[in-house]
Amino acid sequence: MEDQTLKAAAEAPAEETAAGCPCRHKHREAPEYDALIRRLNRIEGQVRGVRGMVEKEAYCTDILTQVSAIQSALNAFSRELLSSHIHTCVVQDIQNGHLEVVDDLLVTIQKLMK
Repeated sequence: MEDQTLKAAAEAPAEETAAGCPCRHKHREAPEYDALIRRLNRIEGQVRGVRGMVEKEAYCTDILTQVSAIQSALNAFSRELLSSHIHTCVVQDIQNGHLEVVDDLLVTIQKLMK
C-alpha cells in the first residue's frame, strides 16, 4: 500500500502556473542561490578537468579519483538542497495543510538513495 502512495505522488502532475507551464518554482534568497551556484560552478570545473584528463590520456585511477570527488561534491549539493527544501517548502506546505508533500519528499529521498 505504501508503494502505491509513493508511486501516486511521483506521478502526480505538477501544479499549472499562470503561463501554463506544468513546473513548480521556488524563489531562493540571494545567499542560498549564490551558495548553490558556487557549488555547481566548482562541480562544472571538476567535470571539465576530468574531460581534460581523458583527452590527455591520464592514468585510469587518477581519473577515477577525480570522478569520485565529483560524486561527493554532487552528494553534498543534494544534501544542501534537500535540507533547504525540507526547512522551507515542506514545512510551509505542511503548515498550509498540504500533507501530500510528505509523500513527495519520501519519493525524492528514495531517488537520492539509489
